[in-house]
Amino acid sequence: MTPQTALDNSPLSNLIGKSVAMKQVHRLVSRMGKSRFPVLILGETGTGKEVVARAIHNVEARGPFVVVDCSSLVGPLMESELFGYAKGAFTGAHNQKLGLLDAANGGTAFFDEIGELPLDLQQKLLRVLQEKEFRAVGGLAQRSSNFRVIAATNRDLSAEVEAKRFRQDLYYRLNVMKLRLAPLRERKDDIPLLINHFLDRHGNGHQVPDDVMESLVEYQWPGNIRELEHSVQQMVAMNSGPYIGMADLPSSLVNQSLERRVLAQESVPAIAYPSPFQSAGAGILTLAEVEKRAILQAMEYTKGDRTVAAAMLGIGRTTLYRKLKEYDL
Repeated sequence: MTPQTALDNSPLSNLIGKSVAMKQVHRLVSRMGKSRFPVLILGETGTGKEVVARAIHNVEARGPFVVVDCSSLVGPLMESELFGYAKGAFTGAHNQKLGLLDAANGGTAFFDEIGELPLDLQQKLLRVLQEKEFRAVGGLAQRSSNFRVIAATNRDLSAEVEAKRFRQDLYYRLNVMKLRLAPLRERKDDIPLLINHFLDRHGNGHQVPDDVMESLVEYQWPGNIRELEHSVQQMVAMNSGPYIGMADLPSSLVNQSLERRVLAQESVPAIAYPSPFQSAGAGILTLAEVEKRAILQAMEYTKGDRTVAAAMLGIGRTTLYRKLKEYDL
């Protein structure tokens, strides 16, 4: 499958990426979208779990897509949010109100961060999933709602079950089909595509030069895609265009680059390389050949990390790129 772009009108149009991990996500989303079985999406915060859930729903786009933010379902009103309430159920309940499960009838209920759901609500949700029926808060009549369940969490639910913080029977009910999203640091090939996608969305003809793009790709992105999009927004806001410079990078990226440089300078290898000034035939090498060998040694030691290699050589990263091209390395 070819990488999806923002110009596609397919259900996968927002699943940006060409990495092996994303191609697998494309395949699974297409397959899962054609069934009505529950789906459990696992992944770190910011990996795009809701985007994937919407893509699964949009494969056949049956009915509404309703988001249930489980992390916000706290306090005395949490049941009324899910199940609705009858008129007069409590002070201020002047009229009947339908809940989120009513709104999802005929479509998909997406339970975001299901691992945050309190145990008492887990039990009530399990009954709804089993019986497809529930009662509004303060109501007597049973109501029904037929919806497809997609749940997502950044927690290890099997460990939560072991710790008695998540019901085992609910876990089995949700874990029929499972999709795990890789963090952004494990699919760096997708970062330039995502950056260009967010520039199209938030920029004004902005472009990212190669050296800046290299820094963005090298960053570990602990906040994943969400952090990446916010960083692009910040860079666009700081730069009138058209080219985004190193000075426009968020402080977290600048700090990481500085840390890598310091570590590189503190860990210059004590490796017994042959003298770079002398050839095997005891002849004196040209300065160009000496430079070429030094670059090769630095690249070999750093396993191809150009930022650290440039710091070890005492040159800028852009200069190192130019030298690599010049010497056809």
